[in-house]
Amino acid sequence: MTDHYDKLEIRDPAERERDLLAALPKQIAQAQTATSAFQKILDGVKPADITTRQALEQLPVTRKSELLELQKQRRADDPFGGFASIVRGPRMPRVFASPGTIYEPEGEARDYWRTARALHAAGFRSGDLIHNSFSYHMTPAGSIMETGAHALGCTVFAGGTGQTEQQLEAIADLKPEGYAGTPSFLKILLEKAEEKGQKLPFTKALVSGEAFPPSLHDWIAAHGVKGTQCYATADLGLIAYETSAREGLVIDEGVLVEIVRPGTGDPVPDGEVGEIVVTSFNPNYPLVRFGTGDLSAVLAGTCPTGRTNKRIKGWMGRADQTTKVRGMFVHPSQVAEIVRRFPEIQRARLVVSGEMGDDQMTFKLECAGAPDGLDARIADAVREVTKLRGTIELVAPGTLPNDGKVIEDARSYK
Repeated sequence: MTDHYDKLEIRDPAERERDLLAALPKQIAQAQTATSAFQKILDGVKPADITTRQALEQLPVTRKSELLELQKQRRADDPFGGFASIVRGPRMPRVFASPGTIYEPEGEARDYWRTARALHAAGFRSGDLIHNSFSYHMTPAGSIMETGAHALGCTVFAGGTGQTEQQLEAIADLKPEGYAGTPSFLKILLEKAEEKGQKLPFTKALVSGEAFPPSLHDWIAAHGVKGTQCYATADLGLIAYETSAREGLVIDEGVLVEIVRPGTGDPVPDGEVGEIVVTSFNPNYPLVRFGTGDLSAVLAGTCPTGRTNKRIKGWMGRADQTTKVRGMFVHPSQVAEIVRRFPEIQRARLVVSGEMGDDQMTFKLECAGAPDGLDARIADAVREVTKLRGTIELVAPGTLPNDGKVIEDARSYK
């Protein structure tokens, strides 16, 4: 068990699925009874009926942009827009703000954001000193890492962001075993230390908050630091984490993850890129089918480290591809509405091309068979749904790239 945080990570997948689905009714009941927002969103839903993924798929997806708007509407009496079960008091030690502004609660639970698991996978152990360079100012990033480190038994230096020289001085004095923060700031620290002739004591790092491409991983590794990444958000905490195998990110044990077609709540087949939708089991902030706006895909197989949960490929871009065409916004949900009307369509992609002031809109559609007049009927639907005219291009199945995009802005902005 020394390679795993707990036995949950090596459960039989069928047992894990049973446990997650068994917890769903209670969490949906909590969302309905403890939060005014989900009382409205889930109106008419019987929690006892939501015991399968198919039943869960019938519930609406609440996306981050919607959460922001609902918070703004309720800000005078509830900064969380009715999404939190508690608003203030001893059970909520901290409140944070993310750009938008979106306010997030931090409850009193040990390892509230569930990041101890990711830190353990990155090689951190009880007694380690972690130099935490995530922000402690307004946003929850610093606390997301710190609370997980404390749950793991680690000590934390609250470095925060910026002040590179002072941080290097503290690192030299305290000699922490590892680093938590963005990969780009870790690179800055390593470069500045090299300029000064200073050798950083870091041997491991858990990075997040931005892309961690193989080139940057290899550069950091060449400087003696084993970098491991995790995917977490201020709304949900940890969603997935990397292991020593470096084959995708293993989904956290405390969330139920779906990958859906952007603009819809419809799950895509494993391997197809779509939006990450998460149901958390946090009673303080019980988000049900929360659309993160991030793209990823399920990675086939299980992790070579023995962890049995599903894996995702990591962050693959943003799902909110809303684009303005000839002065009108076109949304992924509108593309999805057009696709729903025609069972022949297997995959769709709206390509906006041309130069500024001369927008051209082309619907590229993979179809299983194309009866006479299909393109004309689709063109009529495009005009009805988007209020814009577009060209229809029927292509063979497998032609469009598997990148999660349903709207591609290919215009020239020179």
